[in-house]
Amino acid sequence: MEVNTELFRHAVHYSFHFIIPVIFARLFWKDHWPKAALIMLATMVIDIDHLLADPIFDPNRCSIGFHPLHTLWAGGVYCCLLAIPSWKWRAIGVGCLWHLATDFTDCWMAGLG
Repeated sequence: MEVNTELFRHAVHYSFHFIIPVIFARLFWKDHWPKAALIMLATMVIDIDHLLADPIFDPNRCSIGFHPLHTLWAGGVYCCLLAIPSWKWRAIGVGCLWHLATDFTDCWMAGLG
């Protein structure tokens, strides 16, 4: 049985964006996991920087290092959020870092990274 690699890549990409944050919320913030999951899912808003690109979506472009909120500098800011002693800020930091890891994985699977 032949597996469509593009379909598999997209399934991994979107499940990493939408399912894994909920799992992280359950693991890291047991008392606040529903809110933590929503916060982590809301970090998808960093994709707003795709609107600055022309074209907005290019399947042959890796977002890591290309879009401003997907850079090493932005990742450094997201890491700093982990130092704030508030589970909400840490959830934002983890969500943004996971977003970058997911996009990096997608680039790697596409042979772009």
